[in-house]
Amino acid sequence: MARTKGITPRGKGIQIDFYLDGKRYRETLKLPPTRPNLLHAERLKASLLHSIALGKFRYADYFPHSKYARAGGRSSNRTVAEALDDFVEACRRTREHSTWRDYRSAVEHHLKPKFGALLLRDVTAANVKAWLGSLSVSNKRINNVLIPLRAVLGDAFADGIIDRNPVDRVKNLPHRFEEPNPFTPDEITRILDACPGQAANLFEFAFWTGLRTSELIALEWSDIDFTRGVIRVRRASVRKHTKQPKTAAGEREVKLFPPAVESLRRQKGLTLLSGGRVFFNPRTNTPWETDGQIRKTAWIPALKRAGVVYRNPYQTRHTYASTLLSAGENALWVAQQMGHKDWGMIRRRYGRWIPEVDDSAGGKVMAFWAQVGHKGDVSV
Repeated sequence: MARTKGITPRGKGIQIDFYLDGKRYRETLKLPPTRPNLLHAERLKASLLHSIALGKFRYADYFPHSKYARAGGRSSNRTVAEALDDFVEACRRTREHSTWRDYRSAVEHHLKPKFGALLLRDVTAANVKAWLGSLSVSNKRINNVLIPLRAVLGDAFADGIIDRNPVDRVKNLPHRFEEPNPFTPDEITRILDACPGQAANLFEFAFWTGLRTSELIALEWSDIDFTRGVIRVRRASVRKHTKQPKTAAGEREVKLFPPAVESLRRQKGLTLLSGGRVFFNPRTNTPWETDGQIRKTAWIPALKRAGVVYRNPYQTRHTYASTLLSAGENALWVAQQMGHKDWGMIRRRYGRWIPEVDDSAGGKVMAFWAQVGHKGDVSV
């Protein structure tokens, strides 16, 4: 007979293993592990899990001689708010600061006001879907808000507190990435001409390296190798907290093209002696702290003075990618320069800038076969 998970013979008894309110319990029935007794244990466990899911479990009903029965143990009426608070506290220690802040914001501003007072077992797919329909935020934001709720309900199901996970029937909403809208060479010139010194250095460097704003903020002089002509991207700064890139591919070396080198040479005399960050806020003469600070202080005013239609600073990264691809650079190499783990993202987002296959495509293969033609005729 196949053994049921959580039912284990132990000497002259049978051990039942289950979870109650996130805590693991083991109780031993003083019955020999015969086939009928093992079947009895399976039925007993199925019954107690059903009681837990309904919130009606009483320890004494199933294990009257257990110390937990004497303590009056039973399935607690755990609320969604309690579970979410525990989730946020756990994330404080295990997640990046920026991720933890996003989760906390979702919990405090969206999830607890709507679901906090409910018991975990009272959450249904229907009320989650109805709530989603009432929100006036982007689909991407909705999917992110759902992450903490999915986590606590998933744990509750795994621990036997609920008998089914209602959000398993709530699918993530589709969302589209912002389309690349790169700047033209003329627009780039006008933007840089409209910037004061340090801002011009920052934006020219951004246009010619494709670094994310968080990576530009965190860049230090020790990351720059002028001899080899590369910069080492090792960290990012998000909401004033420094962290490592999300993936191993994010830690990379980026080639320094001449315009980027020139912007660094101009910046040297301004911040090199500080021994730390490369780019400073010219208003405070201290390192930039946030992307919002760069956008409001330098980027938006520069585009207004230049008379260039507004796009966010991330479009400097799109400009870099489209420039390299339009020039015929290898798509895989471009992906590596930008910190993508493969060239799939390049293909999806920048495919229209990859040059079309020309008439000579396949010529190298034909030349190869001409040299080894003695091994067989490949004509059809």
